Amino acid sequence: MSTVVQPCARCGTRWAVQGPPMHWCPRCRGVLLSPGPIDAPPERRNYRWVARRPGRLDRSAGSADTGRAPVATPRYTEIPRWGLRDRPVAAADREQPRPLSALARWVYTALLATAVLFGIAAAAELGRYLILLRNRTRLIEPPLLWFSDALVNTAALFALIMALVAAVATLGWLIEVRRAAFADAGRRDPRSPRLLALGCLVPVVNLIFPGVFLSEVVAERGDPRPLQAVRLWWAAWGLGGLLTVAALYWRTADSLQAKADGVLFTAVTDIAAAGIAVLTLWVVRTVEGRDLRGRDRLARRWVVAVDPATPLIEPVHPGPAATVSTAPDAGSADSRDGAGRAAQEVVAQ
Repeated sequence: MSTVVQPCARCGTRWAVQGPPMHWCPRCRGVLLSPGPIDAPPERRNYRWVARRPGRLDRSAGSADTGRAPVATPRYTEIPRWGLRDRPVAAADREQPRPLSALARWVYTALLATAVLFGIAAAAELGRYLILLRNRTRLIEPPLLWFSDALVNTAALFALIMALVAAVATLGWLIEVRRAAFADAGRRDPRSPRLLALGCLVPVVNLIFPGVFLSEVVAERGDPRPLQAVRLWWAAWGLGGLLTVAALYWRTADSLQAKADGVLFTAVTDIAAAGIAVLTLWVVRTVEGRDLRGRDRLARRWVVAVDPATPLIEPVHPGPAATVSTAPDAGSADSRDGAGRAAQEVVAQ
């Protein structure tokens, strides 16, 4: 019996080598390992990996030596490039920059600047109103009037320009947020960027549709706070639009008192516009899951805390039994007998 065997790599059966080594196990068709002594320890077995070209069997065991010189092992002299070519992406395949995506990153700064400029405009209007009050009794110096007019006009102009920039930036932010929200749900935004722009920038129409667009984003979330914030902002946004229309209509009055009241009403409108800008920033942060200062909002979890039971009223514990002495003393016998009987009756009760 042969002492040289070939173990099967799949089923573990050892086959005795009677002639040329076999390649496949007759039992399970697994790969047979290299021949080795049956009692050889694992560290002395001559198992090794053999690399052969596909479609060519090793016939060196059954054929005589042809006398050819040994050939060196094939190897690459450099990194092969047939599968590692990193071709640059064609310009047509790259993601095209979306409109307003660059401006959307400045939405926070634009809203803060809008609130500051409207606050300055409100202060300028209040300063003009104070000048009008002083002008009732005395004349105002021309330089002060010129400075007041310049401050009012400049602050109002820059506030309106920054409000327009903030509106466009917020529109870009809304487009990006809607695209990300619908992409997470495995869908595509049903409203095109053009429709969103028309609904957010066209006067009178933009009093209704921005709230609709925001509600569609936060309606499917489990947290009700973004939806409540959007509804609150929607109401304030509509009220701000009504105040703006009323302020413009008030400026058409002819009387001096109406014009003076118009200055004060314009100051109130500017304060409302600054508040709406801050409220818009708050809604943007809330939809993103952050607070007004941009910090991540931590989730609050309410748990049931069980305190040790403490009785409200201390229970009455029985005390030691009361004893009454009935021994006679130097006092009146009758009175002592009556008091003794009464004490005994109390103890008995």
